[in-house]
Amino acid sequence: MNETNTLQDPLPAKPSLREQLADLGQGLQAALQSRTLRRSALALAAVAALYGGTSWLLRQVQTVPRGSVLVRSGIGQPEVIKDGRAWVLPGLHEARLLPARDLMIRRSGSLAVQTVEGLSVGLEVSLRVQLDPQRYAQLAKDLPEHFEKELIEPALTAVLLPQVAQHTVRELFSSKRVEIQQLVLLQLRQRLGADGLILKDLQFGAISLPDDYRRGMDSLLSEGLAAEKMRYTLELKEKEGLQTEIEAKAAGKQREIAAEAAAREQLIAAKAQEEAMKHVLPFKQRQIEQRQLEAEAERQARVKLAEGAAQARQIEAEGEAKARQKLADAEAYRVAELGKVNAIQMEREGQLITKHPLLVQKTLADKLSDKVRVIVAPPGIAGSLMGGPLEAQPQKAKAEDTEASAE
Repeated sequence: MNETNTLQDPLPAKPSLREQLADLGQGLQAALQSRTLRRSALALAAVAALYGGTSWLLRQVQTVPRGSVLVRSGIGQPEVIKDGRAWVLPGLHEARLLPARDLMIRRSGSLAVQTVEGLSVGLEVSLRVQLDPQRYAQLAKDLPEHFEKELIEPALTAVLLPQVAQHTVRELFSSKRVEIQQLVLLQLRQRLGADGLILKDLQFGAISLPDDYRRGMDSLLSEGLAAEKMRYTLELKEKEGLQTEIEAKAAGKQREIAAEAAAREQLIAAKAQEEAMKHVLPFKQRQIEQRQLEAEAERQARVKLAEGAAQARQIEAEGEAKARQKLADAEAYRVAELGKVNAIQMEREGQLITKHPLLVQKTLADKLSDKVRVIVAPPGIAGSLMGGPLEAQPQKAKAEDTEASAE
């Protein structure tokens, strides 16, 4: 039955060439699209991986703070980085920050220590510690995380308690405080040095004493201070007495030396005066002779000056007499000449008045013109002062004027 049906089914038809080419083109296009998508996906994955890797690497950079050092180990020798930044990759590197500055560590005074008397006293201790720079790599591996409490404080307690237990409170408080401090410093420095720590300084601070012991200590200190004060006072008085005695001896010695020096000075002065007198007496004699010569010279100079002054006065008197004589002759000549001139002038004036008698009236009128306004003259009389002659002979006066002007 089945075989019959199979024989009866028709055979499928073969696709044509065009259909085969179309199917081939669609297959190629799908393959190209799938390849482009795969490339884009690969590029995005690569970018995402690169970004993630960069971010992860940046998170692995560790900055070294100021005052610290970073010790990195893992690949090769350990490396000490003092400043800047460094890569610390998980699984490859191990890193630890260590302090590079000095560390100040303080032990509280509430922690008691026992003295040789069995008293518990509180003692503050301050330490200044630094990590050994030459051993940073070893310290990064071996040093505890809290090394202040786990390493330094136990070492300090182990060194401090035995030292304090060998001394009394008085020694710890005052007399041997510096000595105990130096012993603890040396022993603790040696102990910490083995662990890579350098102890630079150690100082004791305040000491807390029990109240009863403090009161007794204060009274003992007061008595001790009083005894010390009395001892120092007695020593001071003794030294003052010795100083006074020494000063008295020194003053006596100085007076003796001063007296001897004064005597020697007087002796030297006397000898010097004697030697000086040998030179002074001839000098005084020469001074006296010089003064006599100077007096004689001065007297001669005064005589010469007096004679010169007398001669000068005589010459001046003679010159003055001659000058007066010449002045008198000149005055006489001047008076004679003036007389001659006056005589000639008067002669001329007389002749002029004789020729012109009206000049008298005119001169009088000129003199009185500023005081007299009106002149009242009597009737004309011949030969009178006013009147007649003014009009009598006009022709005659005119002729005389002409002759006078001709002369």
